[in-house]
Amino acid sequence: MKLSPVIFDRSAPDLAACPDESLPEFAFIGRSNVGKSSLLNTLAGIRRLARVSPTPGFTKLINFFTVGKQWRLVDLPGYGYAEGSRKHVSQFNRAAANYLKRRPNLCCIFLLIDSGLEPQPIDLEFVQWLASHARPFVMVFTKTDRGTPKAVAANIAAFQARIAGWFEPLPEIFQCSAATGQGRTELLAVIGKIVDAGPAADEPAPVSAPPPEVEPPFRMQVRARREAEKTPLDKKKLKAARPW
Repeated sequence: MKLSPVIFDRSAPDLAACPDESLPEFAFIGRSNVGKSSLLNTLAGIRRLARVSPTPGFTKLINFFTVGKQWRLVDLPGYGYAEGSRKHVSQFNRAAANYLKRRPNLCCIFLLIDSGLEPQPIDLEFVQWLASHARPFVMVFTKTDRGTPKAVAANIAAFQARIAGWFEPLPEIFQCSAATGQGRTELLAVIGKIVDAGPAADEPAPVSAPPPEVEPPFRMQVRARREAEKTPLDKKKLKAARPW
């Protein structure tokens, strides 16, 4: 798949400031510090296309990159942590939510999940939110080079088991590593297939038993989550961790 040239288009603070809707877009999002910027750089083959920062939550705007004048990579703010005032954090996460729900030329969401961790409640919340809004997405488990194949496989299997009742069939799953380049060809193939197919009506991820509607931003009831996790929760921590 030809990726030249890759050109930075703009950083948008909200949906109104996004570029025109003439090109298909592929959005990347995940928990802060999941390795999103590194993966975008690997996909584009440009070391510093997206800035990699040691500070979680560095991306605060919706960043657009035009690829070969045919489609766009979209770098969305990570969820779960961000530096800045509560007002600022709320603003940029609301912008990302609006983009995901309302952007008509958004073809696929690449949800990034850390393969080195057991299923995290915040990632499960986000999957539930995507499912409740019928958004098309695939799951990409990152940083596979940092764990043993057995541990990575166990974490992915555990995640699949947690969401199995929501989908039939399950969304596609990919493994990737920005360090080794694993998964680059497969992810670009997903994009290439959609781009080659041309404009089409949205095909939402199949859902067999849709989870309850989640009011943005992911206002899941504490009681429901406690029953799912079977562990006590600190309400103050839950409020701080809740994305968007």
